[in-house]
Amino acid sequence: MPDSNFAERSEEQVSGAKVIAQALKTQDVEYIFGIVGIPVTEIAIAAQQLGIKYIGMRNEQAACYAASAIGYLTGRPGVCLVVSGPGLIHALGGMANANMNCWPLLMIGGSSERNQETMGAFQEFPQVEACRLYTKFSARPSSIEAIPFVIEKAVRTSIYGRPGACYVDIPADFVNLQVNVNSLKYTECCMSPPISMAETSAVRMAASVIRNAKQPLLIIGKGAAYAHAEENIKKLVEQYKLPFLPTPMGKGVVPDNHPNCVGAARSRALQFADVIVLFGARLNWILHFGLPPRYQPDVKFIQVDICAEELGNNVKPTVTLLGDISAVSKQLLEELDKTSWEYPPESKWWKTLREKMKSNEAASKELASKKSLPMNYYTVFYHVQEQLPRDCFVVSEGANTMDIGRTVLQNYLPRHRLDAGTFGTMGVGLGFAIAAAMVAKDRHPGQRVICVEGDSAFGFSGMEVETICRYNLPIILLVVNNNGIYQGFDMDAWKETLKFQDPTAVVPPMCLLPNSHYEQIMTAFGGKGYFVETPEELQKSLRQSLADTSKPSLINIMIEPQATRKAQMESSFVTRLECSGMIWARYNLSLLGSNDSPASAS
Repeated sequence: MPDSNFAERSEEQVSGAKVIAQALKTQDVEYIFGIVGIPVTEIAIAAQQLGIKYIGMRNEQAACYAASAIGYLTGRPGVCLVVSGPGLIHALGGMANANMNCWPLLMIGGSSERNQETMGAFQEFPQVEACRLYTKFSARPSSIEAIPFVIEKAVRTSIYGRPGACYVDIPADFVNLQVNVNSLKYTECCMSPPISMAETSAVRMAASVIRNAKQPLLIIGKGAAYAHAEENIKKLVEQYKLPFLPTPMGKGVVPDNHPNCVGAARSRALQFADVIVLFGARLNWILHFGLPPRYQPDVKFIQVDICAEELGNNVKPTVTLLGDISAVSKQLLEELDKTSWEYPPESKWWKTLREKMKSNEAASKELASKKSLPMNYYTVFYHVQEQLPRDCFVVSEGANTMDIGRTVLQNYLPRHRLDAGTFGTMGVGLGFAIAAAMVAKDRHPGQRVICVEGDSAFGFSGMEVETICRYNLPIILLVVNNNGIYQGFDMDAWKETLKFQDPTAVVPPMCLLPNSHYEQIMTAFGGKGYFVETPEELQKSLRQSLADTSKPSLINIMIEPQATRKAQMESSFVTRLECSGMIWARYNLSLLGSNDSPASAS
């Protein structure tokens, strides 16, 4: 007699949406960010039923930023779920940003029904082809049965080798299509990426070059943070008394307050080092391409990277160490341990770096101590730094806001700083903060997220404040408000400019509406909002926000509209800021009808 239970199982049907959700669950996907609609709503519901966390966002681009940050923070890709056509197109910026930053990301996009292709279907768009430019892998499963295989491959591709974005296209008719459960086979969860190590001879050569260096420098990039190389790199720094410089997202791999951190003498360290070890840092615009005059013409680079194609970009390295950064740094430790060598802590090089650090720190403190109102950037950041929890995540974006904040706001833990990154993308802040807050709630209970935004940067995704309040995330938003992009007008200048003229003809392109009350966006959704103009108000509002863990906060900090960074050449942003200042001077002269030359004005 036939087994009735078997007969029932053999006839059991399951929808494509549930197959997708189960495939994601099998691959250890924890978080999905997105905006639902036709045809992907059922996928989000099915994922929630399996215990995957779904975070509904207000903009696909911000959702994609959040999903990519999950990949960086956890080592497994977050998923961004979007609708067809415009929904996917809105998310392309996030995909490009993930790929440029080398962060794992899985994008799942609904698309038009297969039987309507080329007919002008609803939101029809060549999505697989479009995504190939922004991803490591872009594909559409040929059937429901193929979905688990394709999703496993996408997850694996996103984390193997140089991490990046992957795209899986889901036709609308797949979502509710029913298939027999017995026709399905779920691919096992892909293993963690294999650990590769550098050639022994190359490690020996690198150790020899380091030992013979007169003016060595370690540069710690976000690749080192992603590789969890903090233990080995900290040992290298401390055991051999080596100076180190973190890139913006390499901050915290070794704590910023470590005595060997030379971040306050960045330009001097780069310009005069004779041997530089790059741990997961690329010689791109952030590091001035490794070229003179920012570097010595004969500087020796030792390049440590997971990606062979990155080795030798812009500058021919003296030694290349291809492999996992944590494993390779351990190899270097073992090789250097074979002799009783350390770099002399009282060397002329250390003396030069310490003197420069001292003078730069003094200049910053002088700016921070100014009592005039409105406040400047340094005053704001020094007061924030005083109260910043040591274990908090710091998210930062905006030109001056991010650039100056990086030099003042310290990080003590790896993978606890997120910013505009390799692609220099503005608008990432709130998406990154939401991702960091999810990770904090689930893996680091009690840790807070401090999201430091320029007023322009905040505007890219300000409605994500509603998302923050909806999920009651442990985020404190600081909007450093100078009324503009780079610089703005104060209210008196604004009124004078608009007196008898069309705003589109006279308002400088860099200006935003003065004294905008961004904090009211937070209070509109039930969070706490503060409008601050003095150091005392800033201290009080930050103290209250840190003490109140029941709801998120936004502190709108008014600063001098013409405030900039101190005069130095510490960043690629500086050139742009100086150009901006010259443009601003010319603009003011044109409004005033002055006959003075732009040169004298600037």
